[in-house]
Amino acid sequence: MPKRRKESPQKQAIRKMMQEYLKENDIPIKNGTDVNSVMRDMMSVLLEGSLEGELEDELGYSKYDYRNKETDNSRNGYSSKIMHTNYGDMNVAIPRDRNGEYEPQLIKKYQNTVTQDMEERILSMYAKGMTTNDIESHMRELYDIDISDSTISRVTDKIIPIVKEWQERPLEEVYAVFFMDA
Repeated sequence: MPKRRKESPQKQAIRKMMQEYLKENDIPIKNGTDVNSVMRDMMSVLLEGSLEGELEDELGYSKYDYRNKETDNSRNGYSSKIMHTNYGDMNVAIPRDRNGEYEPQLIKKYQNTVTQDMEERILSMYAKGMTTNDIESHMRELYDIDISDSTISRVTDKIIPIVKEWQERPLEEVYAVFFMDA
């Protein structure tokens, strides 16, 4: 068995934590689906923890530290949001504040994908001349989700103003051209 390269202390700690987690919870890893399931759970925990930290920063006090509270705003439970990820759909608990002032930055208000490259992929496929039906079937394969033609059209409609602006831009009278032949 080849020897591992020297790992950072952080990676060693994560490796140990994962080994203990899998062993203690008797989670067998037999195939890619099992790995995706564990990754989805980990991502969910990481996102929820980060969102809690965001709200803590926003309010200026930690969850049970009412003595240091310097605001009239406070926590107000959670809302549930289904997020689409490369690992499959996951449910994320988004913390709320009583005054409704907290705007999560990690997962924006109307965002439903963790990987923002989904729109970029749709736009890229559209720019390469694929039909919305082709794009729909590719997205179904990539993300294992049903995405409608109207959703794809809504995404591709975002690029139309940019294309029109580029097409109607004023041109320079002279352009410098450098040509090399090898």
